[in-house]
Formats: sequence, C-alpha cells, structure tokens
Amino acid sequence: MEREIDRSTVVLQEDSQLGVVKIADDVVAMIAGMAATEIEGVASMAGNVTHELMSKVGMKNLAKGVKVDVLDRVVTVDLAVTMEYGYNIPATCNKIQDKVKAAIENMTGLEVGDVNIRIAGVNMQQ
Repeated sequence: MEREIDRSTVVLQEDSQLGVVKIADDVVAMIAGMAATEIEGVASMAGNVTHELMSKVGMKNLAKGVKVDVLDRVVTVDLAVTMEYGYNIPATCNKIQDKVKAAIENMTGLEVGDVNIRIAGVNMQQ
C-alpha cells in the first residue's frame, strides 16, 4: 500500500501494531516561537505584513515570525524577532538558538540543524 506524502507533516513514530505519530510543521513552528519568546530580551516575534493583517481581523497565528523546514527528520528554523532595547543582541540570539533547539529536540525527537535569527526591530518602550 502506497502512502501519500504530506509535506506539511513529519512522521515521529511508526509502529505496525500501534499506528503512526505525525507532527505538523506548524506545531514545530509554534514550539520554536514559544521557546524564543521565553528568552529575556525578546519583545515579540515579528511577523510579515500578512501575519499582521490576519491578527488584526481576529485570526490567530501562533507561529508568527517563524518558518520551519523539516527534511529527513532535520529541522531548519528561521525566526524573526523584535528585541527589547538595551540587551546584547549576539548573546540574546545565542540563548534563543539554544532554547529553540532544546525545545524542538526534547518535545519532538527531531534533530535541529540550524536556528537562523533575523532581528526585525527593537522595542524602544521602557
């Protein structure tokens, strides 16, 4: 029996007696976004214009500012973050990378290859 390949999900576990466990790419992106915002100095995730418009009309997107690619159980994460003013950007980004990598690997069992960060802005409000 041929299986349909769904590019938006990845198989985490497959057992002929128990069944299959899959995770959606969007869930991996949500894990990454939540982990990143737990780091002190990160004001928020920065979305693109489409995400901003969607949130204004009431559609929630928990993976705002996050793009993930999963290929052969290896995850590449691209994050766009808004930083708080006064924090060291390289040091904060290292913490983000470590936290996101650990969160994805611990929760999913997938390997994280890259965590790329784009600083989209600095929150100047105190």
